[in-house]
Amino acid sequence: MDIEHQLKVFKKGAAEIITEEELVEKLKQDRPLNIKLGLDPNVPDVHLGHAVVLRKLKQLQDLGHNIILIIGDFTAMIGDPTGKSETRKQLTKEEVQKNAEPFKQQVLKILDPKKTTVRYNSEWLEPMNFLDVINLASKYTVARMLERETFKQRMEKNLPLSIHEFFYPLMQGYDSVVIEADVELGATEQKFNILMGRTLQKEYGCKTIQVALLMPILVGTDGVNKMSKSLGNYIGINEPPNIMYGKVMSIPDEIMISYYELTTDLEPEEIEEMKRKLEEGTLHPRDAKMRLAREIVKLYHGEEAAIRAEEEFIKVFQKKDIPDNIPEVELQSSKVYLPRFMVENKLCSSTSEGMRLIKSGAVKLNGEKVNDLDIELQNGDVLQVGKLKFVKVKLL
Repeated sequence: MDIEHQLKVFKKGAAEIITEEELVEKLKQDRPLNIKLGLDPNVPDVHLGHAVVLRKLKQLQDLGHNIILIIGDFTAMIGDPTGKSETRKQLTKEEVQKNAEPFKQQVLKILDPKKTTVRYNSEWLEPMNFLDVINLASKYTVARMLERETFKQRMEKNLPLSIHEFFYPLMQGYDSVVIEADVELGATEQKFNILMGRTLQKEYGCKTIQVALLMPILVGTDGVNKMSKSLGNYIGINEPPNIMYGKVMSIPDEIMISYYELTTDLEPEEIEEMKRKLEEGTLHPRDAKMRLAREIVKLYHGEEAAIRAEEEFIKVFQKKDIPDNIPEVELQSSKVYLPRFMVENKLCSSTSEGMRLIKSGAVKLNGEKVNDLDIELQNGDVLQVGKLKFVKVKLL
């Protein structure tokens, strides 16, 4: 395939390539490149923030390159220290294994399972003996390790820094040695780890030295913070189409183009044209955002689901109607403690979040804001949490 076109696909939405010259030389070899992505299954759910690198990987897969997905079942037990101000709690092997399978299945909703090689880094890390570990540790100096921003800050603040945390980038980099990666993808915050792969490939005399392809970190629906489940500003790829559509519509206008670049498969030229029209005022931001919501829902649920989600959104939010097919909740007693009721029916993640939502006026009963934590529900009542979640009460 034309090198110029391939390079354009590699560069779409990318924050940095180290180095572009090396990538061009690899593309000139006219062979499928081994492209690596390592992911630790720390949590079982994948959101659009995770999917930024996965969508890029799919684009490169469509160019005919070899995609090697490393599930970090061994490294997850150590925990990536990136951006952490304290030592992470280590996960047990059972916890990692519990997360790994649903995590992999969600990832393979984006990548073509038939064209994706999935490896677990416990294959080569678990059998290593202590001499192997000492040899690996000898490939990098403490001085260079302490250049890492996370480690440097903790040393300056006299915060604990455990020796085992030094091994995370070494192990992650060693993955690249084993699979002979030509290119490794990751978010910008993974730069240190990915450059470690380049260093170790040189130290071990590998025939190929990987190019680092770094993608920006996706801002969450609040328009401020990194997308995170703990912050509640995430869009999960397994969420129902109408919830996903509504969450996309809630993002601030100013981050819309970055969402097009990082979460959709639209061609760069089409996105540039849309950006130009928005700046000229010939395209309404609402219309551009509705298309964005359709594109994202279509990727994970199909075109029909995207159309239905849009119709539902228009009905509920533009015409102020109650949606069709509200899930029904059966109750033995009409008296409920509302925050617990919301948790039990997946309207929020915790009772503390439920109390916060009630206090902020985000919870409505039959269209009226609820202020009390203890309430009495009637048959047919409709409870709404935020803009997107509804349940109907059925008393037994």
